[in-house]
Amino acid sequence: MFDINLLRTDLAATADWMRESRGYAIDVAAFEALEAERKALQIQTQDLQQRRNTLSKAVGQAKAQKDDARAAELLAEVAALPEKVKANEAALTVIQEKINGLLLTIPNMPQRGVPIGKDSEENVEQRRWGTPKAFDFAAKDHVALGEALQAGGAGAQLDFETAAKLSGSRFVVMKGQLARLHRALAQFMLDTHVTEHGFTECYVPYIVNADSMTGTGQLPKFEEDLFKVPMAGDDGVKNRYLIPTSEVSLTNFVRDTIVDAANLPMRLTAHTPCFRS
Repeated sequence: MFDINLLRTDLAATADWMRESRGYAIDVAAFEALEAERKALQIQTQDLQQRRNTLSKAVGQAKAQKDDARAAELLAEVAALPEKVKANEAALTVIQEKINGLLLTIPNMPQRGVPIGKDSEENVEQRRWGTPKAFDFAAKDHVALGEALQAGGAGAQLDFETAAKLSGSRFVVMKGQLARLHRALAQFMLDTHVTEHGFTECYVPYIVNADSMTGTGQLPKFEEDLFKVPMAGDDGVKNRYLIPTSEVSLTNFVRDTIVDAANLPMRLTAHTPCFRS
């Protein structure tokens, strides 16, 4: 979620930088209106709570002076305050949800100094490793190569036809040496990260809750791209989601947590399927 303090401390400059760097227009008027309403409700609620404390003391004083009529009058006023406070708190919750909804639509803000570009053509190359392979023939793509490779009597090693029968379009079955290569590459990736770069390997759930998807930005913007799994619990049926990448599970390890700077960076890695529609 976008840091609300950036909007509260310097709304104009933040909006200008988002427009310049991301081409995104923050709805400044909507944010200002919601913030004004939030502040007004908070002040009203605080005033009511303070009034309740003041009246409670006055009731004690009236009783000490044996002024029963005054005490009864004050008690009646005190009795009416909780409902007013409750109504204000409910309204404040609604306003806060609207503010959070607005924040969830704002993309991440680039660091100052990041080159600005309209598209990938304006990317600035920072460094280059190696030399791209040059062929003296027309290279085939991975689909053509995979379908040409045969897995004995099991057919093509990259089999879209069988995958379509099993699951529909945009899926693939790998067989034979290609399936072994896929497994070996995953193992190589994990071993390299762990043994050479100090990462901690993790095995994570493939199904996560909505808070996790919100924490990494998939919700609410990309909900239509996610696979939902309705699951019943003590609080009723709620959607869970198949992860589109292991980063969702790994990043949410520290959701709602303040991480001590001494423990940074956290290097975590995992190999999972990526469920994307």
